[in-house]
Amino acid sequence: MTERTIPENVYDVIIIGGGPGGLTAGIYASRARMKAMLVEGSTTVSQITMTDMLENYPGLPGITGMELIDRFRQQALSFGLEIKTEHVTSLRKGRRGDITVWTVTTDRGEYEALSVIVSTGAEWRHLGVPGEDRLIGRGVSFCATCDAPFYRNREVAVVGGGDTAVTEAIYLTKFAKMVKLIHRRDRLRATGILQERAFATEKISFVWDSVVEEILGDNGVTGLKVRNLKSDEATELSVDGVFLFIGLLPNTKLFSELVNCNKDGYIIVDSEMRSSEESLFACGDCTQKSLRQVVTACGDGAVAAHSAGLYVDDLKGQSY
Repeated sequence: MTERTIPENVYDVIIIGGGPGGLTAGIYASRARMKAMLVEGSTTVSQITMTDMLENYPGLPGITGMELIDRFRQQALSFGLEIKTEHVTSLRKGRRGDITVWTVTTDRGEYEALSVIVSTGAEWRHLGVPGEDRLIGRGVSFCATCDAPFYRNREVAVVGGGDTAVTEAIYLTKFAKMVKLIHRRDRLRATGILQERAFATEKISFVWDSVVEEILGDNGVTGLKVRNLKSDEATELSVDGVFLFIGLLPNTKLFSELVNCNKDGYIIVDSEMRSSEESLFACGDCTQKSLRQVVTACGDGAVAAHSAGLYVDDLKGQSY
C-alpha cells in the first residue's frame, strides 16, 4: 500500500473516557508507540472509583476501585500516554486530503486524530418518581461508598437486586442500623455468593415484589411510598436515605448520530471493537454486551487499541 503523508499535530488515536476500558486502551496504544491521548471528563468520574472493594479482579482481591484506577493511570503514564482532564463537547469527521481525520472538541480546545476510541461508560438509571430529583444529595444517592458514613445508626433503603445493589447493601451494614433492600421480583439477580452473604446478614431485610412510587421528605428523605406488585397494596417505609442501583444508561448521546447504537443507546461493536464507522472504535460499559465488569472493560480496551493500531498502520502504509 502507498505510504500517505500524515498531517503534523494529528494523534494516531484519541481515547475518550478515563475508566478501566479507556486507560487499558491507553496502556496498549502508548506501549505500541502510537501517538495517543486520553481525554477524561472534568466533571464525571468512572463508576469504579465509587466501588469500595473489588473481590473478582484477577490477582488483586480486596483492592478498592480508586486504588485500581490509580494503578491503571500510573501505568499508562509510564508508557507515555498523554492524559487531559477536559470535557468533550463534540466529535466530527473530516478530511485532510485523502485521509479521514477526527476532530475532538473540548471545553479547552480542539484535537485531531486518525482514529478514536470511545470509552465513556454508563451512569446509574433514575427511578423517575416524585421526590427523586429534588432530593438527590439530600438522602437520594447512587454511591454507598461516598455517602454511607452519613447514615451511621440510621435506617436506609437500597433499590435493586443485582450484584451492585447487593454489594452496596452489604457495605451499608457497616454504618446503618438497618438496610431495607427493595426489589421488584421475588428473588435476587445477584451472583450466588453475594446472595448468601446478604441473606446471612441480620441487618438486611427484604421487601420483595415491590417498587418505589415516591420518595418522601422536604429537606431530606424521610421515607418511601412502596407498592407491592402482586397485592397492589401501597405502604410507607420510614428511612433516612435511599440508594438506587436499578441499571445503567450509556453515556453515548454525543455519538448516537455517528455510529449505530441499540435501542438502549449502547454502541454496537464487533469482536474487534469496531463500530459502524470506520476508524471509530468503542469499548467498555458504553458498548452492547452481556457482562459489564472491570475485567471485561479492560479486555475490550486492549482489543480496541489493537484494532486502532492496525487501522493506523494500514493507513500509513506500515502494515506487516
